[in-house]
Formats: sequence, C-alpha cells, structure tokens
Amino acid sequence: MDVADKSGQPLKMTPMLQQYLEIKEAHPGTILFYRMGDFYEMFFEDAEVASRVLGITLTSRSKKEGQRIPMCGVPYHAVSGYLGKMVKAGYRVAICEQTEDPKQAKGIVKREVVRVVTPGVTTDDQILDAGSNTFVCALYLKEIKENKNTTGKKKSAKNAHRTAGLSFLDVSTGSFFITEVPVPGDNLDQIIDEITRMQPAELLLPGDSLEQFTELTETLSTLLGELCVTEYQDHAFEYTNARTTLQEHFQVTNLAGFGCEEQQAAIRAAGALLSYIQDTQKTDLSYIKQLQHQSGTDFLIIDESSRRNLELTETIIGGKRKGSLLSVLDLTCTPMGARLLRQRLLFPLQDADKIQLRLAAVDKLLTDSVLQENLHEQLKGIYDIERLCSRLVLGQGNARDMDGLKISLGCLPEIKHLLAPIPSGLLQLIGVELDPIMDLHELITVSIRDNAPITLRDGRLIREGYNPELDELIVLLRDGKQLIANLEARERERTGIS
Repeated sequence: MDVADKSGQPLKMTPMLQQYLEIKEAHPGTILFYRMGDFYEMFFEDAEVASRVLGITLTSRSKKEGQRIPMCGVPYHAVSGYLGKMVKAGYRVAICEQTEDPKQAKGIVKREVVRVVTPGVTTDDQILDAGSNTFVCALYLKEIKENKNTTGKKKSAKNAHRTAGLSFLDVSTGSFFITEVPVPGDNLDQIIDEITRMQPAELLLPGDSLEQFTELTETLSTLLGELCVTEYQDHAFEYTNARTTLQEHFQVTNLAGFGCEEQQAAIRAAGALLSYIQDTQKTDLSYIKQLQHQSGTDFLIIDESSRRNLELTETIIGGKRKGSLLSVLDLTCTPMGARLLRQRLLFPLQDADKIQLRLAAVDKLLTDSVLQENLHEQLKGIYDIERLCSRLVLGQGNARDMDGLKISLGCLPEIKHLLAPIPSGLLQLIGVELDPIMDLHELITVSIRDNAPITLRDGRLIREGYNPELDELIVLLRDGKQLIANLEARERERTGIS
C-alpha cells in the first residue's frame, strides 16, 4: 500500500508500518488501536483524530529526509477510559493485538484485530448506562411488487407500499428484537417511531441504500442526538444469507418459533445485524439465546411525539432523565430491573389478562410487607448479571466480574425460597421457574480467589488447591530459584562435591 506525505512525496515504509496500513485497510471506517508492547499506537490521520479527541500529545515518527508520520499512543492497562472517550465521540475503534510472543517472532510480530468497539457495540461499564439498553439497530426496506391499475399503468412511487424490517440487539445483555412496519409511499413516520422508541446508539444500513436514507438519518440524528450510522456489506442483508445466519446461530431449521417466519424484511435486518456483531466481536455469541418478535398487537403503540410530550423517559426540555415519569417510578434495586421498567413504560401491554397478572403481583407485594422487605434485601445484593455474563462469554471479563457473579448467584436460593410458596400468580411462577444455579456458585467459590487481581495478566486468579497441575506451575514460578538452591544443596551433600 503506497502512502504519501503532505507534500505528495512517497513515504518509505518500515515492515511495521506496512503491517499497520494493511490491517487499517481491512477495517475501513475505524480508528486502529495498534498494540506495540505496553501501548496502543495510532498513526497518520488516526493519530491526528485520536490526539484531538483524547487530549493526548501528537508526536511523529520517521523524521528522516523531511518525512513526518503523525503518531500518538495510550497505555495498554488504561485503554478502557480512552476507548470510552472515542466511542462517546462517535468513533468506531478496532483493537489490534499481538498474536505471538515477540521473543519468538521471526521478523515482524503477527497482529490481528480481535474486536471492534462502536457506539452501539460495547460491554464496557464506563461507556454503558446501567439503567438503559445500548442497542444497535439494523434497517432493511423491502419494496412490495407494484401492481398495475385499471389503465395498465404502474402505481406512482408515492402510492407504492414498502415494508421496513427492523432489528435491535444489545451486545451487553443479549437482548435481541425483531419487527416489521408498513411504509406507505414516502412516509417514514412509523420507522422513526420504532427507532426513537428503542433509542439505538448505532444504525446499520446496507451499503447500497445509504443515499436513500439520508433524510431519515438526519431526522434521527436530530431526535436522538449524535447517531453513528454504519454501512454494512450488502450480501449480509440478502434473504438467504440472513436467514442462514439466524438458523445456524440459534440451531433451528426454521424461524416459526420466534414468530417471524414470514417476515422477510425483518429476517434480512436481524440476520445482517447478527452477522455484524459476529464480525466485530470475533468470538462466541452463545449468550444471545432468543430472538423476540415485537408485534403491534401485543403492545400499545405510542408515537415519538406522544412519548416526548408525555415525558415518559426524558424531559422535553434538555432531554434529561430527572423529571421524567421513569425517574419518579424507578425505585428498582438492580440495573436489570431498571432496564426492564424502562422497556415496560415504552411497550405498555394491551392484553387485559397479562395486565391483571402484573397488578395482582404488585398487590401481593403491597399487602405483604415482610415478603417485600425480604425480597428487597436479597435484590440489593445482586449485580448486573446480564452484563457480567456477556463480558465473560465475550472473553472481556475479569476477577471482579467473577466475584460479582458469585455474590449475585448466592442470593438466588433465598429469592426462590421466598417466591415459590406463594399460592398462585406471577410471583409464584417466577419462583417455580427460577433456577438458582447452585453448582455454578459452588464452582466459582472453590476455584476463584477472594481477592484476585482485577487484570488477568497479573495472574493469581485461581485458588491454590483447586488444580494440582496449576499449583505445581505456580510453585515453580514463585519459588523456582529456591527450589534449585535446595536441589543444589542436597546434591552437594549426597555426592560430597563442593
């Protein structure tokens, strides 16, 4: 890959810079965090952008012969804070790691991108809001075949009908939704209503339709603030590819069980979105276990204007949470409860029987103060299990996450004990179906140290005594010199050789 400096003169590339540019070319539209020892380095335009956004010093490399290559870097151990700033500023960041030991490398150390962090694809607590989901939304617009009218002429574009397939996925929790809405003529109001209700941080569109959605994305950016719009490969939105992606992930032969078998536009959006998450995370996504179909008949549809005027989740002036209906109602103990309450405000039930079940459960808690207080006490000890599990499955967890999961699981048996004896109703159903996963709690308790270092590279995560082979390696690492000295002393005494 040929690169010129600002004067137009070709730059002389070292093998390292050549590798950097090749990886950068394979991940367009991202800022490349390129691992070099204990730092992530950025070069060229990426360095100029990152230094401005992060407020770090911009230096240069290869000043020989008047050539200047902009360069900046951030420490490996503190990358989370810098990532948060880049993502909040609307940038997509590709994390490039060394994939072989530099001491054993022949030539340039092998490197590859291990994940891509975007405004909508992150599991970092410093970026996420604990009380609300962070969604990526994929949109696909399907044209309905035009019918000829009585004069034999095709319908005009304004009279043509289209269907929009929408899908929303929160990588940090595994929540995955799918829906379709009609698009009469050029009226995109229903698309806007659905997207603004879910408030995604990122919008995924097929590359061949970006110009078609210019007006829509401008409107959404006005309503939602800065919205990261990402162009994704067209073939991922093709029906056969999208359907195969979903079937292979969920290991099913059809999508009837998810209630969307006949919704081709929605399947295209959901399949492309899942493919995008697979590409960015480059790891197992088994924690995404369900695709939930949002039907207009199940929930009361509240348009964007009504939600704003009713101040359901944020105020009209300033768009603040404080002062909204949600801020008044939200007395939840856990981040998971806060997100669930928000979703239920945005998706009110229409089924009278389900509404009565919820009301009966609330009435039970109001009239049984002992049950309420005991539940409250247990729930206070529960961490954000959804996001803990996601980070651990994605390989981004640490000892603190394991400890939080252990503490949370320790509360489940008592919650089950409190709810299961209730004679009937929703609370009893929750108690009966709740699996306390005591075997996992026991495994974490016996295998993970109580005060293990937060960062995995420091080691000392597994308890001594859990695995004999590991214990032996730990002793060799920690006491190797003393073991050799003791062996030397024994051999001197046995042989008489000084």
